[in-house]
Amino acid sequence: MTMGLILIAIGAICGGSFGLPAKFAPKGTPWEVLWGPFFFFATLLLPLTIGPLLVKDLFGICSRMELNDWLMPVLFGFLWGLGSMTLGRSFAFIGLSLAYALNYGMQIAFGMLAPSLIFNAGVFQKAQGAWILLGAAVCILGVVVSGRAALLKEASQQASEKTEKKNMAMGIFVAVLSGVLCACYAVASGYGGSAMKLAEAANPDSRLSGFIVTALILWGGSLSACGYCVQQLTVNRTWGALAQSKQIRVYVIALLMALLHDGAIACYNIGAPMLSKVGNAIGYGIFMSLAIFTGTVNGFLSGEWKGVDARAVNGIRLALVILVVGVCILAYANSL
Repeated sequence: MTMGLILIAIGAICGGSFGLPAKFAPKGTPWEVLWGPFFFFATLLLPLTIGPLLVKDLFGICSRMELNDWLMPVLFGFLWGLGSMTLGRSFAFIGLSLAYALNYGMQIAFGMLAPSLIFNAGVFQKAQGAWILLGAAVCILGVVVSGRAALLKEASQQASEKTEKKNMAMGIFVAVLSGVLCACYAVASGYGGSAMKLAEAANPDSRLSGFIVTALILWGGSLSACGYCVQQLTVNRTWGALAQSKQIRVYVIALLMALLHDGAIACYNIGAPMLSKVGNAIGYGIFMSLAIFTGTVNGFLSGEWKGVDARAVNGIRLALVILVVGVCILAYANSL
């Protein structure tokens, strides 16, 4: 159990930090020149190279799947990829702290509501369903408080009126939308039972069989996330920037981001089952709480809130507390 907690804590820190290296990209780097390689590494390269080491005969199992075994995980993975892409956009608009708070708040709420409605709608006729709804409502309240903090931050920094107000409003919208779309990861996992059974049959002594579902989701996400970056590279005519020697630093940053991103997923998927029968409830609460905290701290350490009015700073702190409370309520609901 201790090892499970350690893995989940490491995963949460990775999940709350994967956007931080982007802060160190050379000034003026086009968004798609950094995030395009990141999505390629995170959704294609790493799963294709590391996947076979974790799941024996990974590609053979995939080739034997029926259409129903992989279609829904890939489809909802496609939507999750859209969410990850829009989260990357929101970092550029409103910074790490607010983007993480808004995204994770919506992701927490819809990440438990959507699977419950799809796979276990009867739960809302029980006390557990009431707790789920309460937790989701608290998380959404945290998102609202985060949005208000964003507006206060904008005003206190006295940014350029038209451009900055447009970016801030767009950033809030994009971050909230990304959270809803990222929650599709939980739905995709719910549809991965058949694929997991095939992997478990081929790997009876392994705890890593669930990675096959992760791989399907990531590959589905590559279609949307990488596809969008290809479109941006084409429209903005920035393909040439990828071949410049100075972009080696950007590739290193993108790879580090991908390792943190996929490491977060892997640590959680391996650590949660080690926490006994209520591992998902305990693990989910710890993972999301610590990830939100890490993302917020990284935002403060990177100077995003320097010179900001105290009301805005207190607002994001209050939002953080509300989100953690919401996560705890949902974790309790999940354990009933």
